[in-house]
Amino acid sequence: MATLILVRHGRSTANTAGLLAGWTPGVTLDERGAAQAAALPGRLAGVPLAAAVTSPLERCRETLQPLLEARPGLPSHTDERIGECHYGDWSGRKLAELSDEPLMAAVQQHPSSVTFPGGESMRAMQARAVDAVRDWNARIDAEHGEDAVYLMCSHGDIIKSVVADALGLHLDLFQRIHVDPCSLTVIRYTALRPFLVRLGDTGDLASLAPRDNGNDGDAAVGGGAGAP
Repeated sequence: MATLILVRHGRSTANTAGLLAGWTPGVTLDERGAAQAAALPGRLAGVPLAAAVTSPLERCRETLQPLLEARPGLPSHTDERIGECHYGDWSGRKLAELSDEPLMAAVQQHPSSVTFPGGESMRAMQARAVDAVRDWNARIDAEHGEDAVYLMCSHGDIIKSVVADALGLHLDLFQRIHVDPCSLTVIRYTALRPFLVRLGDTGDLASLAPRDNGNDGDAAVGGGAGAP
C-alpha cells in the first residue's frame, strides 16, 4: 500500500502569538514559516510524489505552494477532513488563558472525553482524519500502485492523531507525540499493519536545544490544543 508523508504547516502567526488558531481566518505563515516552506522542495527533492493533499486552511496551502511551484505537474487536492480540529469557542484564544480552563486538563490527560465548547470532539477529529488517510491510500494505490508515495499537509493535532492510529495507541495517549512546524512524518501502510518510518523529522536537532521565553514561540504552542 501507499507511503504517506505528513507535513505539518510551517510556523504561523498564531504560533508566534501563542494563539489556538483552529479555523480562524487570516492565520498565515510568519517569516520563519515561509522560510521553512521554501526549504520543503529541497528536502523532498529525491522523493517521487504521486499527489499532494492539503488542509483548506491558508497556512497549509502556503506551506505547499513552493513545492507545487517546483513540481508543476504534481496533482494537488484539498480535503477538509484533514483540516484543523474545530475548537469552537476556544478558537483564536490565547493558550495561556486556556490553561486555566478546567477542560484543558482533560485535553491533556483524557482527550477522548473532550468536546470543545461550540466545536467538535477530539474523537471525531481523529475519525475524520483517519478516514481521509484510508480513502487516499486506496485511491493512490489504485491510480499509482502500492509503491507510490504521496503527501498530506495538515496540522499538529491531526498528524498526532493519525500517528496514534498507525501505532495502535488509544487517543488518550496521543499527547505523548510531538511534531514541530514543517516537520515530516512518514507512515508506510501495508495490508497487515502500518509502519512509522519517520516522526517529526526537521532535518536537524535544533529543536532539542533549551528554549528561552521568546526564541520561536513553538515551545508554548506545540500542536494545537495538545500543547505540552
